[in-house]
Amino acid sequence: MYIHQVAAYLPAEVITNDHFTRLNGLSHEWITERTGIRTRRKAAPGENTNTMALEATRRVLAQTSAFLPTEVDLIVGGTYTPHDTIYTVAHAVQRELNVSDIPVVSISSACSSLLNAIEIVEGYFALGKARRALVVVSEHNTAYNNEQDTVAGHLWGDGASALLLTTERLAPTDLHVRSVLTGGAGNIGKADHSVTLKPVERGIVMPHGKDVFLHACTYMTRVTQQIMERNNLAVSDISFLIPHQANLRITKNVLQQLGLAEDRAVSNIEELGNTGCAGAAIALADTWAQLQPGNKVVVTVFGGGYSYGAMLLER
Repeated sequence: MYIHQVAAYLPAEVITNDHFTRLNGLSHEWITERTGIRTRRKAAPGENTNTMALEATRRVLAQTSAFLPTEVDLIVGGTYTPHDTIYTVAHAVQRELNVSDIPVVSISSACSSLLNAIEIVEGYFALGKARRALVVVSEHNTAYNNEQDTVAGHLWGDGASALLLTTERLAPTDLHVRSVLTGGAGNIGKADHSVTLKPVERGIVMPHGKDVFLHACTYMTRVTQQIMERNNLAVSDISFLIPHQANLRITKNVLQQLGLAEDRAVSNIEELGNTGCAGAAIALADTWAQLQPGNKVVVTVFGGGYSYGAMLLER
């Protein structure tokens, strides 16, 4: 299985930390020290999870001449901030492509949805039910977020990404998906209420951030080590690590545990905030042009609930 192309869409509006200083007294220094976040993007009026997903889809399809949009035979969408839970983000993408009678799936496993979506594609490919798939991950966090929340209200940003996956290599720049490993950890710690999004109650809240931090560091490190061991790789073999973009301190902790230099990590949280399951895909899109033949990339994620995963890519 190969990732043929990846593209991202980010809303134009930039929200700085000064916004939260004016709103609830949180200083720029306090926010950056604890999270690394300096700015984040906010969807404009009229934008939502689906519209951002469609723009990311248009961009990724514009980057290839290897096949037509009508040749897509599987669409998997991932989000925990849906615009509509009936007419899902995946169905919106299907309508954009005007492709009938293909499998269309939307999933939510918090910030791990990207890897679960790719794993679903892997399964369809293995069963011979699809050959060319589109994975779209999109989050409209600011539609659900409570900015007055001084614990987590300053964390969230909006964005989307789209990936084209194929059973065969179509171009020298394609990334070989060597391995995908995911798991659920809903039975540990405070997984049941450490991060919640209850639209009819209060939106996104994170009352147990320390529990999230500790388990994110543990599981992202562990699953990265597992996927390296599965593929007989040492830390020195990894060209780039793309972690879930949740907190810069989590990234640094994972790097320290792995013994990986900071310059190997790809980070966009400083400028984009936590963009949920879209964050790692956006980071992959940002890194795409830097990748050289033989480079190996590990994407590692952790989501509220809890869920986790890692993926090994090679150019």
